[in-house]
Amino acid sequence: MSDTIAVLGGTGALGRALALRLARAGHLVVLGSRDAERARASAAELRETLSATGVDARVDGEANAGAASAGEIVLLATPWDECGASITALTGELAGRLVVSCINPLGFDAKGPHGIAVAEGSAAEQVAALLPASTVTAAFHHLSAPSVADLDNDLSGEDVLVCGDDAAARARVVQLAADVTGRPGVEVGALRQARVLEPFTAVIIAVNKRYRTRAGVLMTHVDPARPAPAPKAAAQAHA
Repeated sequence: MSDTIAVLGGTGALGRALALRLARAGHLVVLGSRDAERARASAAELRETLSATGVDARVDGEANAGAASAGEIVLLATPWDECGASITALTGELAGRLVVSCINPLGFDAKGPHGIAVAEGSAAEQVAALLPASTVTAAFHHLSAPSVADLDNDLSGEDVLVCGDDAAARARVVQLAADVTGRPGVEVGALRQARVLEPFTAVIIAVNKRYRTRAGVLMTHVDPARPAPAPKAAAQAHA
């Protein structure tokens, strides 16, 4: 099933890369930016890139408000320092939408990358607090933008970790992850798990810098294509 997917921050490195993969998978993708012309130019570049591979992709560009209104699923790939202001301006457009926060609140100093404390616990929880009429999940934190943007790169050995308080929304994002990596995402629990997922990105960046590679995350002994077993309490209750 193809969805209309808006990518806010769609002209940034990760936003463009995710949009490229999702459009190749057959979704209608709308890039959102504070500058509508910049979004349209980026959309044209992505269409050209995919056309060269034989894919007639559907990628459009709009100002953030137009993109948010168009998307059934909205990916937030905006920089952390722009997150609050961008979202506050779009509460109406994002009402009723499935929102996926890809935001990593990170800082950088002489010692390297590090997580930044967020009053709500995580960027995803801040997004949820600002968007009470939206269903908020979090995913795609640990993918390298250059790796995703390289369509010849096989991402099936990496896991996308997905968290959220709504089980149906989590399941939908798990399947969406497969359109990016070729591998369904892995559910890791409630939205508060973003408190761990987001700053862990700093570890991956540090590893990549130290070893000059593009490391990712892989959960061993987990087959994301198989449904997770029911919790023991639930299983016993129905025995």
